[in-house]
Formats: sequence, structure tokens, C-alpha cells
Amino acid sequence: MTETEPTRPEGPHGVLTPTAARARHRGWISVLVFVVGYVLDQLTKRWVETTMTEGQVTDVLPPVLRWHFIRNPGAAFSIGEDHTWVFTIIQCSVAVVVVVLLFRVRSSVWAVALGGLLGGVLGNVTDRLLRPPGFGVGHVVDFIALPNFAIFNIADSLIVCSMIVIVLLMFTGRRLDGTREASEQAAGSGRDVED
Repeated sequence: MTETEPTRPEGPHGVLTPTAARARHRGWISVLVFVVGYVLDQLTKRWVETTMTEGQVTDVLPPVLRWHFIRNPGAAFSIGEDHTWVFTIIQCSVAVVVVVLLFRVRSSVWAVALGGLLGGVLGNVTDRLLRPPGFGVGHVVDFIALPNFAIFNIADSLIVCSMIVIVLLMFTGRRLDGTREASEQAAGSGRDVED
């Protein structure tokens, strides 16, 4: 059985209904994940810019983890370095879609995943908009280096981890509203299975 939202979030005496309270709680989860991720991304990038020189490599846990300060004009693996403005437009579009989806979320796991995705996307959009060489074509600060892998940042980690969770949620049939898609047998009868 799916849970339906009341037309008014308050009960008869202005008190939030349990359903409205849970929805508000999930909204705050998204905001918290977004803010923590975004601030952590921006602070670490600022730390790298003020304590390292571009191209500098610092061993952290050799040989597994190093800080390697680069400015990336492209996407992952420096793809599309001459089309930075395209990535800016795509990332802004993704941020708008995520914000729209956040208003429909009734699942805590979806709230965490979308909050993390928004934090990561806006972390890199901030670089594209505000860092040199100019507005909309700024280079993203990357610094986390693993062996035989691309150099990345906290925002990239948020995006990848959030997308893994989103794909798993989709593959397991979990909807934004917290219900699960019915199994083939239950699908014929039109029933939903709750989380």
C-alpha cells in the first residue's frame, strides 16, 4: 500500500501530521548532506590552493594515497578540456533536476543520495563559475591521487558515491516515495510493497 500525502501538512490544531513531519525530516537530511559535502569540498580545495603549488605531489599514505594539485578544465580523466562551458551547462542542468526531485523524495536513502549528488555537482559548478580563467570556464581543483587512477576531489567523490547509491536504488526498485516496485506477481494486481 502506498502512503498518500494529505492536502494540508497540519492536522486540525496546526500540528504537523506524522507524514508531513517525516517529509520535513527527509528534507533536512538532504540539506545536511548537501551542506556538509559542499562545504567540505570547498574548504579542501581552498586548503590545497593555499598550502600547495600547482603540480606539487605530497605523499599521504604511500603508495596508495597522494595529494597532487592540478587544475582540471575538462571532465573526468580530463576529457573535453576545450569544452569547459559545456560541462558548466550540464552541471547546472543536473543541479536543477536534483532540486526538483528533492521535492518529491519521501525516502531517507534517496534524500541522502540526492543531497550528496547536489553537493558534489554544485561544488564543481562553483569552480567552473568562480575560478580562473573565467566565469563559466573555470578550472576545477583536483588533488586526491590514487595509483593508476584519475586525480579527483571531494565533489567528484560525492557524485560517484551518490550515483552508485541511486543506481542501486533503481535496480532494487526503490522509488522516490519510499515504496518498492512490486514483484512480477504483485505487479499484475497493482500492489506496491513498502520499504
